Amino acid sequence: MRDRIKDILLEGIQVKEDLLRTKIGQIVEIADIIIDALKRNGKVIIFGNGGSASDSQHIAAELVGRFKKDRTALAAIALTTNTSVITSLANDYGYEIIFARQVEALGQKNDVVIGISTSGKAKNVAAGIKQAKKMGLKTIALTGGDGGELAKLADVSLMVASHVTARIQEAHIAIGHIICELIEDALC
Repeated sequence: MRDRIKDILLEGIQVKEDLLRTKIGQIVEIADIIIDALKRNGKVIIFGNGGSASDSQHIAAELVGRFKKDRTALAAIALTTNTSVITSLANDYGYEIIFARQVEALGQKNDVVIGISTSGKAKNVAAGIKQAKKMGLKTIALTGGDGGELAKLADVSLMVASHVTARIQEAHIAIGHIICELIEDALC
């Protein structure tokens, strides 16, 4: 077991080292887009499935509450929390539409929309990004591997260099924390 634990930790370290070597510019670009949106009274709209749904909620909570600094609340919403909306949309229209319909209802000028999918192949996440683009909103994708369809749709796509879901999710939350800290530094 000890060797397996070491292998898992080393794999995670390698993924983060790749972020350090190749993704800093994209992280800055994402933070700048979000900072600009918040400065213009826009909000951050975030969504994904499974673990990415949890990451969406986590990032939204850090922005609405606080990350490191006591400050005023920052506008953010995870589209993964309202089970009545999600289940009614899935039942009436199909699961693929659950994020797109919410973006249509809640998205406004100056908002930024973030879709999270470890594979980049989640059809409902892609549909949400497509709806945001249709509305003229800024879009960001956090993916892994080759980024799938999602990476091609968003204005900015950050693809974590791994095909292992757990390592991608670990990197996504690290990226989310970095962005939250940069936002607080810039706005507070």
